[in-house]
Amino acid sequence: MIVGTTEAARILNISSSRLRFLLISNRVEGAYKTGRAWLIPLFNGRPIIAKGKRGPAPRWCNPRKPAKRIIHVNTQKIRANHKNGLQDPVITVKMGNSNQYAHEVEIPGGCRIVYRPNNPFCGAKVWIESLYEVNLLNFSSPQLCI
Repeated sequence: MIVGTTEAARILNISSSRLRFLLISNRVEGAYKTGRAWLIPLFNGRPIIAKGKRGPAPRWCNPRKPAKRIIHVNTQKIRANHKNGLQDPVITVKMGNSNQYAHEVEIPGGCRIVYRPNNPFCGAKVWIESLYEVNLLNFSSPQLCI
C-alpha cells in the first residue's frame, strides 16, 4: 500500500514537516516523488525509516524489511523453447529460496534494474529488484534456484 506524507506522518506519530525532512534526506525506504507529491510505501502497515547518525532515539519502530523480488529473463529457457518448439515461461521471479516462472510480470510499485557483469545473481547479469508485491500472469509451478 502507498500513502502520502500526511498519512505516513500520522502512522509514525511525527509531524509532516519532520517526515518531509526524512524524505529529502533519503531516509524513507522506497519513497519516491511524483510531481509535487511524495508516495511512501507501507511494509506491514508502516514506512521503513533508515537510522540517523546523531540525535535522540526515534519514536517509531521499523517493521521487518521485506525480501527483495528479483526478476530476470532466463536465456537458457528461451534457447530451449526455440530449439524444441516449446512455449514455456521464461521470466523468473525469485524471492528468498522460491523461484517462479511466468510469461508476464506486473510491478505495481517502484523497482530498479541492476546490471552486474562481474557479479551475476544466480547466473543472471541483468535483473530487476522490487520491494513491492509482484503480480505473476500465466505463471508455472515454483522451483528452487541452484
